[in-house]
Amino acid sequence: MEVMLAALAGSMIVAGAIAVVVGARRAVREPSTALSTGLWTRIATLWRGLPRAHRLWVVVSVGAGVLAAVASGWLLALVLLPAVAIVVPLLLSAPPNREVEVLAGLDRWVRVVATSLSSGKSIRDAVFSTRHQVPDVLADPVARLCTRLDQRWTMRDALFAMADELESADADAVVAALAIAASKGGAGARATLGALSDSIQDRLRALREIASERAKPRAVVRQVTLITLTVLAAAILFNGRFFEPYTTPLGQIIAVALAATYLGCLLMLRRLTVPPPAPRFLRSQA
Repeated sequence: MEVMLAALAGSMIVAGAIAVVVGARRAVREPSTALSTGLWTRIATLWRGLPRAHRLWVVVSVGAGVLAAVASGWLLALVLLPAVAIVVPLLLSAPPNREVEVLAGLDRWVRVVATSLSSGKSIRDAVFSTRHQVPDVLADPVARLCTRLDQRWTMRDALFAMADELESADADAVVAALAIAASKGGAGARATLGALSDSIQDRLRALREIASERAKPRAVVRQVTLITLTVLAAAILFNGRFFEPYTTPLGQIIAVALAATYLGCLLMLRRLTVPPPAPRFLRSQA
């Protein structure tokens, strides 16, 4: 007991020190009314942006927390249960793979442009004639590319500005090849785009294999988490006395610490399965 109290006191001292440092760095504070108004506005905006299924899950989780707190008398369930029910599925879900989406969109666009070149068009004319056939992920960048070309930008500068919008090393390679193909023209451009399309396919295949390998640890942790939560739920239903030590103030602190530690481990796992993007090598002059 003394060791646990000492650890608790030490963690509270560290938390207090961090709070003092953060408070000291914030020299200018907004009025409390403005802060609360801005907070509620952000929460409302976030709530409206959630899909209907996600909003329903949040409501069900909060309701389950309220019912568990009323039935067991454990007030901590009012916060702990909704937090686990909402955060755990988010951390164990597959992260969005924008790199693959952008590269797949570029592959389709390059193929469409190469097909349009077979009719004798230049790359500039092919871009304009195929701008309504691009995938959704490239719809806005290609539309802005056409706008810049209408404003008498050079093809190279307009493509480099498009690369800045996409913010992807793979997109830089595709845009650089398109700029080279545009400078060649004619049969040279078609050959360059054909080789570029084959290169994109190889890169896409590699990225999808990497994503598949990174999904395996998430699947294992998802299974372990599901088994753990099932065992805990069964213990609550059939052996409620097992959780009696966690109804005391110290027990509730320990329960929060255990839940926070597990969620922190899931967060670290998610960060490890989402590597940082590769450095870019193209920069526009704008």
